[in-house]
Amino acid sequence: MAAMRSRAAKPLAAAAIAQLEADGVATLIGTVVNSAGLTHAKTVPLRRMSAFADPGLGASPVFHVFAIDQTGIVFGDAIGVVGDQRIRIDLGALRILGDGLCWAPGAFFNQDGSPDPYCSRGILQRVEDRLAEVGIDAVVGHEMEFILVGPDGSELPSHLWAQYGLAGVLEFEGFVRDVTNAATNSGVAIEQFHPEYGRNQFEISLSPQSPVAAADSLVLIRIIIGRVARRYGLRVSLSPVPFAGSVGSGSHQHFSMKRGDVPLFSDGSGTAGMTPEGESAVGGLLAGLPEAQGVLCGSVLSGLRMQPGHWSGAYICWGTENREAAVRFLIGGPSNPQGANVEVKVIDPSANPYLATASILGLALDGIERKLTLPPEVTVDPASLTDAQRAELGIKLLTPEQTDAIDALDQSSLLRGILGDEAVDAVVAVRRYEAQNYGDLKPDELAEKFRLAWSV
Repeated sequence: MAAMRSRAAKPLAAAAIAQLEADGVATLIGTVVNSAGLTHAKTVPLRRMSAFADPGLGASPVFHVFAIDQTGIVFGDAIGVVGDQRIRIDLGALRILGDGLCWAPGAFFNQDGSPDPYCSRGILQRVEDRLAEVGIDAVVGHEMEFILVGPDGSELPSHLWAQYGLAGVLEFEGFVRDVTNAATNSGVAIEQFHPEYGRNQFEISLSPQSPVAAADSLVLIRIIIGRVARRYGLRVSLSPVPFAGSVGSGSHQHFSMKRGDVPLFSDGSGTAGMTPEGESAVGGLLAGLPEAQGVLCGSVLSGLRMQPGHWSGAYICWGTENREAAVRFLIGGPSNPQGANVEVKVIDPSANPYLATASILGLALDGIERKLTLPPEVTVDPASLTDAQRAELGIKLLTPEQTDAIDALDQSSLLRGILGDEAVDAVVAVRRYEAQNYGDLKPDELAEKFRLAWSV
């Protein structure tokens, strides 16, 4: 099979190279995202594109455990200085960036051609395939919040800034225009792009796609905004909490599911129009969130954002259009022509988007297969309820203590079954490294140190 793939890939690459050269492309960037949410890259001259696709470029297994402090590598029994892997790009997902550059997402493979169990893109593809095997199609739409900062990470003036205000668009209109144009030219479908609640904060919502394609688009739009920001002497902070005491940034994910032509979250006889399987999907997601927290928002900074009143979804509950619930349900209808969907609010930009999506969809599938019950809907701000009322409804807070979230992930047979032992061990390793080395820093020191850690 490997030989067949190689023979098929080379003519495809040759034809693609000729077209890309005609379009002025000279350099190809391939990216992967590691367990700490860091985006890594390799570049090749365009003539080397076929080799990047198959057999791929060599990379050390320690790519999976590079830490966010720019120096740390979390060695372990399974990952050390010995060994080599291959990063292979997906030519079917290649996009032109402009200025002589193109980009494609990459995945890790072992030297013998077998999939690498640590590879986050490969893990999400396996979850997508597993859903297809049981007759379920899922689509995912990403939202990303980010803050514009100076090239050294310094805070920009915000005298004219207002929450969701027009002044933010006009202050950075060149940036907004160029991002929109670059996204369009690269085939990224933006649904909306607006100033957010925080100072110099923006949000971009992407159109829903199949799970792997959606995660690829999120990586690509991060590259696009990073490139455009540089042209204006700016940088983009993708930190969960760029400035202590201010508004944090989320990386929310929306998803919907269908069995054949039947949507699971619309036109059903259950709560809010869900089908029984839709109810179980949401029930599975809620049941597994405490164990998945280390994947979805597990960085040393994430706990500063995971607080009531921050619209971060700190309460483990669900509600229709409830922005303080961890799981927000959006009804279908004239105002939402794509149909009802579920938003997971707890995810932040420090998460690996492939692993985050794999966790969410895996928990939803687990709920469907176990026919879990949907908890009662919460129709008010959970913080407005008394402790007794929250206890009666089964509402709990996600932990703001990252060590607790990491321990829960480490001990989770459920997440290990969805992601694999290797991926869970790698996430636990890099997040424990963060907590052990930097967990004692004050919030402002943490925010300052890691403001640009996830930036591209």
